[in-house]
Amino acid sequence: MTDSASVQPMRQAFVAIALLWLCGVALRLTILAVPPVIPAIHDDLHLTQTGVGILTGLPSMLFAFAAVPGSLLIARLGAKTALVLGLAACAIGGALRGAVLDVGWLYAMTIVTGAGVAVMQVAMPPTVRLWQPQRIGFTTAVYTNGLLIGEILPVALMLPLVLPLVGGSWPKAFVVWSAPVAIIAVLVLAFGPSGENGAALAAARRRWWPDWRDGLIWRLGIMLGTVNAMYFSANAFLPDFLKSIARTDLISPSLTALNVGQLPASIILLAAAGRLERKAWPYVVSGVLSVVGAAAIISGNGALIVTGAALLGFSAAGTLILALALPPLLAPPDDVHRVTAAMFTISYSCAVIVPVISGALWDLTGNPPLAFLPILACGGILIWLAPAITRVGQAS
Repeated sequence: MTDSASVQPMRQAFVAIALLWLCGVALRLTILAVPPVIPAIHDDLHLTQTGVGILTGLPSMLFAFAAVPGSLLIARLGAKTALVLGLAACAIGGALRGAVLDVGWLYAMTIVTGAGVAVMQVAMPPTVRLWQPQRIGFTTAVYTNGLLIGEILPVALMLPLVLPLVGGSWPKAFVVWSAPVAIIAVLVLAFGPSGENGAALAAARRRWWPDWRDGLIWRLGIMLGTVNAMYFSANAFLPDFLKSIARTDLISPSLTALNVGQLPASIILLAAAGRLERKAWPYVVSGVLSVVGAAAIISGNGALIVTGAALLGFSAAGTLILALALPPLLAPPDDVHRVTAAMFTISYSCAVIVPVISGALWDLTGNPPLAFLPILACGGILIWLAPAITRVGQAS
């Protein structure tokens, strides 16, 4: 018979990992509910393509600007409390985005939603370190797998299932996707282990501002930024691009491929993340695949568009998972939030501008494929910066 003393830690570990996976799902549910209904929002609110780029870029802007305040929140209140507050803000802002049919209101509630996700993102690595210190690589891959599921569900189910259930109303559909995030917040509050002792929290209170002098973190942040920019830009402009070439039938398959294409990378890295995270070649491969994927989308061929979207998703997921494992692996326990905040600030600052540039290129030229040129450029930058990963051990 199994000793009860050994069963309890196993149960606690299972609960912690399950909650982290659910939090990973919550990181993207409300954000990725937007791309499938962009054509409807576009028509109802009379958005320009630049306006679409702004709508898509706002979450990334908040991911950047709210990362350091998220670090401060963690330092003052602890990772678990910050995580719950982030989940709550994400759920409330996500549900209220369509409460008023006004562009300014939509932008404002998108800012609230993005700020909540930003706090969650900064809280996840220190929470992994606190709840599962002996399984950092594996647990990071687990919650990132949840993140990928959270990206897939809205784009796969919004048009064929959720939108018909709410009578075709995209504001009501946003409420549907925000409800699970609220439930996850309650579960984390009720069952999440605290994991933080007074000494660690006191030390964290003295250190929350990132060390911006660390050149390696800048390089890693830019690398992650190219991936974020490519991913969010593709989600933003695929629907209207397909509409412009009279292939609206490919909107759901292409967005699903972009997000489902991430799952193979997640599965591979569940087993291999620990052996690949400090090597340059996986990042080079990701950059090459993203360039090929963007070129396939620009081709306008139906089968190639779906395949190209899947390649973009695969390359984005691979780089994301490997990069997210670095802060809890490299930083002392009370510095994880600072390092994470720096990487997110840099990476999402890079991602903010690319969708706006893509939309502006489309508006100025009237040529839809030009919206994907910045994605091609980001793939090249990722390839160029990949050798920096071999010096990852220098991170503070």
